[in-house]
Amino acid sequence: MLLTDQEHRIELRPLRYRFPAVIGDRYDDNWLVVEGEVTTPEASWSFTDPCLLTEEARQISPWLRAAGGETLTGTLPDLSFLEPVLSFSHAAGGDGAGALRVHLCYEAAPAWRAGGKSSDACVIEIRATAEGLRRAADEWDRCLAPFPPR
Repeated sequence: MLLTDQEHRIELRPLRYRFPAVIGDRYDDNWLVVEGEVTTPEASWSFTDPCLLTEEARQISPWLRAAGGETLTGTLPDLSFLEPVLSFSHAAGGDGAGALRVHLCYEAAPAWRAGGKSSDACVIEIRATAEGLRRAADEWDRCLAPFPPR
């Protein structure tokens, strides 16, 4: 999934289950390793971390579609997960979808932040278009297809 504007680029994709073999544990069987590549005017970095459960990962595309205005009525709640590595928030705007905020901390935070703690979120604001968010949601769905809940 690609989230981009003129200054920022965030690409996220599920790579694999954290544990290849099913052991019968609701959580361990369903952790997904997510790879991220981030580019901002300040720097670029990447991360790979088992930060989403399969059911959490399936919440992202409907949320992006809502942020793009397909089902937005009022304020869109933030989207956060069990592991606080990645989360999303939205600020409505009059010029399309508004601002999408991607919050990256811990393993997803940039290592170069001098003096910053890994628990401090690095917030990247992307001026998204409704069409761009729909494309990102469609791509995320395609990338998740090989990873059903187990």
